[in-house]
Amino acid sequence: MANSFDPQVQKVDLTSKVVVGLERLSEVFRVLLWEKAKDTGLSPIQIQILLFLSTHDKMLANVSHLSKEFNLKKPTVSDAIKALHDKGLVLKEPGDDGRAYTIIPSDKGQHMIKQVEEFETPLIKAISTLSSDQKTSLHASLSQLIYQLNQAGIIETQRTCFGCSFYEKNTKGHYCQFIKKPLNGGDIRLDCDDFEIALN
Repeated sequence: MANSFDPQVQKVDLTSKVVVGLERLSEVFRVLLWEKAKDTGLSPIQIQILLFLSTHDKMLANVSHLSKEFNLKKPTVSDAIKALHDKGLVLKEPGDDGRAYTIIPSDKGQHMIKQVEEFETPLIKAISTLSSDQKTSLHASLSQLIYQLNQAGIIETQRTCFGCSFYEKNTKGHYCQFIKKPLNGGDIRLDCDDFEIALN
């Protein structure tokens, strides 16, 4: 198989150009997270965990789920949570079985979240320069690509419409049985609160 990072390959292969483009975008997130990490004394994964806890249901706020969410081993996530706990940024609420626990941001953690939550602003500004049609097309492509990678087992947890039990595709297009409405391309979600995994 040809190497996508070979400029000679990119000259003749559009797929390789897309792969390289996605690699550059992954670098953007790495750089932005590390810049915020240096400012706050947190690691990138600690920032990501804090942001996730601030925006998602408490049912998802445990080591087991977070390891799937970020495609990391449980010990790695446990270490990140321990560091956040030691810094007073999160609290651990015991679960019903006495072993599992739910992680919630402390008051200090909520203050830190406000400091880190806009790390993606430069990327938002760049995307905002695209036309509405360009953003819709990009969103549709990313949605399908993420779903395919999830189905291939590369990434574990994705709460996207394409993998949801409420999602249907018929001759008229996309449809959500949960909200009982058709979905335009821009309505397809990558992270939905109402997601229920489809059983194939």
